[in-house]
Amino acid sequence: MSHIPWRGFFRRTAQAAVLALCAAGLTAVTPLTTSAAAAGTLQQVTNFGSNPGNLAMYEYAPSNLPANAPLVVALHGCTQSASDYHTNSGWQKFADQWGFAVVYPQTSTANNSLSCFSWFDSTKDTRGKGEAASIRQMVDTAVAQYGSDRGRVFVTGLSAGGGMTADLLADYPDVFAGGAVDSGIPAQCATTLIAASGCQNSNQNLTPKQWGDKVRNSYPGYTGTWPRVAIWQGTSDTTVAPVNGTELRDQWTDVWGIGQTASSTQSLPGGTTESLYDDGTGKPAVALFSVSGMTHGLAVDPGSGADQCGGTGAYFLDYICSSYYTAKFWGLDGGAGTGSLPAPSGLTVTGTTDTGASLSWSPVSGAASYAVYRDGTKTGSTTSTAYTDTGLSAGTAYRYTVAAVDSSGAVGASSAPVTATTTGSAPQCYTDNNYNQVQAGRAHQSGGYTYANGSNQAMGLYNVAITHTLKETSPGYFVLADSGC
Repeated sequence: MSHIPWRGFFRRTAQAAVLALCAAGLTAVTPLTTSAAAAGTLQQVTNFGSNPGNLAMYEYAPSNLPANAPLVVALHGCTQSASDYHTNSGWQKFADQWGFAVVYPQTSTANNSLSCFSWFDSTKDTRGKGEAASIRQMVDTAVAQYGSDRGRVFVTGLSAGGGMTADLLADYPDVFAGGAVDSGIPAQCATTLIAASGCQNSNQNLTPKQWGDKVRNSYPGYTGTWPRVAIWQGTSDTTVAPVNGTELRDQWTDVWGIGQTASSTQSLPGGTTESLYDDGTGKPAVALFSVSGMTHGLAVDPGSGADQCGGTGAYFLDYICSSYYTAKFWGLDGGAGTGSLPAPSGLTVTGTTDTGASLSWSPVSGAASYAVYRDGTKTGSTTSTAYTDTGLSAGTAYRYTVAAVDSSGAVGASSAPVTATTTGSAPQCYTDNNYNQVQAGRAHQSGGYTYANGSNQAMGLYNVAITHTLKETSPGYFVLADSGC
């Protein structure tokens, strides 16, 4: 941000330090039409809860999104909008390719003069409060609408959005399976505006345990699995000092109870060094991506290659497609690993029955076997180029990808997805308000909120003003099917 002439003045105040965290110089964006989300378009959703943080909710989903798909929450930087981030970050490409929905929270000048998320305000960025609570409501709304897999909800953000991402991971480890902090700040580094300047610009001289305690104290008593965290930091960032990447690494490795020595490192495109920190099972729990020479922004790499994405602009910097490597770190590519084998081509649905789907694909030279993934989860393995998946529900759409596996067990790139719809009658669906759904025995209420019987999916307030569609997938087991039965 050295091209901004008043930057030196801003550095002299704590408030200006926060503003310097924000992106600048972006073109104003015409507001999107307010409506329910339509497949393949970015749309605003207006009724997603009490919204204590005064945020706007936008969402994107590809056509034919299957039930139980992942959900990604993506937070823009200061002066940016949901539309900016959707257009330039690259998440749309991978949502289309790998099959998941994306929610884009959007703040405004009513909350902050430069539309920054309030990562430094304990009345807005803590569990159950303000902007953090609004984003949690957006997650619940999207999960209900799309039938998303609650075990595969992820959050990512740039700059101030990255700082809020770290806070959300600490506030809601029971909601988010993973996160990515891009040019951001450790969780709960600052709880006031005055403290924000030091967090942004200098080493806080805290031990890993002290950093980890900030996460543990955000949701006292939590005993579940912690989110897997990717950290992206430019080595020439003068807005968010590069030490923040190290502090984030210290924080989340301590939370996981693992050391700060990398389990492995490798060089990636764009002068990027990836350092992985494995958990006790050998699976990476924390990843630090250090981008040599990059200043403040989100790393993108425009192009049509499999590992390319995004568009350049103010604080969208041409180095490497960070969204691609983040998505792979989370496993959104259908489980494909880091092997060198190319993606199988020609994946085709050759037949379906009420309870099964048959697939075939072209062989890959050097493949010892193939891994088959249904809706992002590995469902089987075969040494041939054909596979039949069984035990499926009638009249239901499933999304498949295939990856080649070499003789050492390394999994290559995933194929393009295909959708197979089983034959037979689809499960019966019921559309009604929450009150009537409970009265009919398809849902139940607790604490004034409604939950689907069987799946226990959240449906919102227990009243006649909220309507949902429930699908009975087996006797007495109902799932939300607002996007289609």
